[in-house]
Amino acid sequence: MTIAVSACLLGENCKYNGKNNYNEKVIEYVKGHNIIPVCPEILGGLTSPRKPAEIVDGTVKNRDGTIVDKEFRSGAETALRLIKEQKADLVILQPRSPSCGVDKIYDGTFSGKLIDGDGIFAKLLKDNGIRVLNADDI
Repeated sequence: MTIAVSACLLGENCKYNGKNNYNEKVIEYVKGHNIIPVCPEILGGLTSPRKPAEIVDGTVKNRDGTIVDKEFRSGAETALRLIKEQKADLVILQPRSPSCGVDKIYDGTFSGKLIDGDGIFAKLLKDNGIRVLNADDI
């Protein structure tokens, strides 16, 4: 099986704060499978570290109000192409992220409050019929 995984879950320091979300349960789950690490934010040209971003009224913005929607969407499209080219059967995503959040994301107030919804990349995957799994569900 080919599984794409949010790169931060595999230990890559690509989060907004320059760190990662290394997840031992994910590492164990994907053992023995072909793994495709993906970080839509980095693929979209953003750096790590970077200012935190959330989806505000449908647009991805940094905490200071700077719009980074183009980078998030471009990175999501690039990651989708990569996943399709490598024929991924499943994509495991980092929860709550404005890119990778599955079913729950931050509400756009930078207060830590969660709302129902998907990140830019998660929604794109779902819209393309690609199976996604929230890392918290492993």
